[in-house]
Amino acid sequence: MAAAGGAELWRRLSAWLPRGRLGLTALLGRLSDRLSRGRDRRARRSSWLLLAPLLTPPVPVITAPPCSLCPEGAHRFQWIRNLVPEFGISSSHVKVLSSPTEFYELLKVQIKTAKQRVVMASLYLGTGLLEQELVDCLEETLEKSLQAKGSSNLRVSILLDYTRGSRGRKNSRTMLIPLLQRFPEQVRVSLFHTPNLRGLLRLLIPERFNETIGLQHIKVYLFDDNVILSGANLSDLYFTNRQDRYVLLQDSPEIADFFTELVDAIGDVSLQLQRDDTVQMMEGMVHPYQGDKMAYCETANRRVMEVINSARMRQELLHAKTFHSSQQGSSLLSQQGAQASGGLKPEPDTWIYPLIQMKPFGIQIDEMVTETLLTEAERDARIYLTTGYFNLTQAYMDLILGTRAEYRILLASPEVNGFFGAKGVAGAIPAAYVYIEHQFYSEVCYLHQQQRVQLQEYSRAGWTFHAKGLWLYLAGSDLPCLTLIGSPNFGYRSVHRDLEAQVAIVTENKALQQQLHQEQEQLYLCSGVVSSSTFEQPNRYVKLWVKLVTPLIKNFF
Repeated sequence: MAAAGGAELWRRLSAWLPRGRLGLTALLGRLSDRLSRGRDRRARRSSWLLLAPLLTPPVPVITAPPCSLCPEGAHRFQWIRNLVPEFGISSSHVKVLSSPTEFYELLKVQIKTAKQRVVMASLYLGTGLLEQELVDCLEETLEKSLQAKGSSNLRVSILLDYTRGSRGRKNSRTMLIPLLQRFPEQVRVSLFHTPNLRGLLRLLIPERFNETIGLQHIKVYLFDDNVILSGANLSDLYFTNRQDRYVLLQDSPEIADFFTELVDAIGDVSLQLQRDDTVQMMEGMVHPYQGDKMAYCETANRRVMEVINSARMRQELLHAKTFHSSQQGSSLLSQQGAQASGGLKPEPDTWIYPLIQMKPFGIQIDEMVTETLLTEAERDARIYLTTGYFNLTQAYMDLILGTRAEYRILLASPEVNGFFGAKGVAGAIPAAYVYIEHQFYSEVCYLHQQQRVQLQEYSRAGWTFHAKGLWLYLAGSDLPCLTLIGSPNFGYRSVHRDLEAQVAIVTENKALQQQLHQEQEQLYLCSGVVSSSTFEQPNRYVKLWVKLVTPLIKNFF
């Protein structure tokens, strides 16, 4: 099934390729050359590191390379709609948020004003007072909906990860059970369990460590036709002093429908939380860790791809209808009258592309789009890339080091890493990230790329850093025309283990570009440039055992 999905993507891209800036042969040649240069660089590293590929799974080669950027049409990124639906909206419907407090207050307001649906997907729901206030808001809104009509039209769907949401005696499940008990017909709580955690492995790996195998990592929060995309979880740290990114898409019914259907599809292949704190699968569904793994993954692939393909077809029909209508000989007067009465929406100047990555199910759309953006970024273009956990895949590193654009990569300093000060083995994770960062910086220096590829560390007293995504500035432009925002961290876990979703936002509107630019500047202002002296500081000392272990376990965090 996964292979069939890949073949279908390849068919769409092949049909489009002749119109692109590069031919298929040229693009394959570019990718091949850059991967070869990456292999040459890796061969120069110390010999003991050559053992790592024998102990960790290799990065798979994408068999259906994506197309090059297309200069035709309204914007040069229209090639993305060959893979996913394209939603054209007005930039006035997009609002970029900047702080955890603003994010939290918006969540409460949106819950309280929801009339038809509340859909929330997150890694987990915390158990503190702020999280309880969110649950209370849900209960209050559901109660008002019942009182207003006798039978509520409001539906609440919550998708969390099973392992993270079940950790400890008081957990996400116990927080939500009262809602299930009070509103059994209106509330659904789905707990995704990775199919890769099964059998003896599931029995032996203890709580918390079992989360390294794979997670539901998507973060999307929607209320009626308003959608919040973020990398933030539903936990008090993310509402107070854990810096992330957040964007609100207002009055966007088609986008809200898409993410509702996506969360429903994942929910259908997830365990359903019951009122007595037990879980069970929907009738007729394959169990994620007790049933046949291949059958389960094929079912999940089919459900998710149905959502993506049906939305893509709907949007294509809408584009065709809009284009056809624009060619009709209707009088200017009638068009002006329709606009005056609110009959016509303003022409879109912003386009939203949902990018899904679910490698356990054979879905690699986000990976394909990200690699293409990195591959085709032109000389003198600037890419600002940020991740709370700097652990890029080898493919992404090779593209950054082998392409022409300028890169400014923002990552967490050890003190703002989410694992800083943790007990036990987890307390060594910030040191492991320092080691990975130092290795990458050494590679940059070896290739004399310090001017083109620059690392910057986020540092802010009393805060932690969790922001991820990128901003793309075309050559000669002072403002970004594209940003990626959502859950992926650009690391091995995001690409290979977890369920991820983000959106590409492409805009021609200068005011929205300015919003995105200010967001980028605000984050980077709290950073310092990495140099050789950075790794000579006492707090950057990495113990020998961490250096030895990191290559073996880096694919798990």
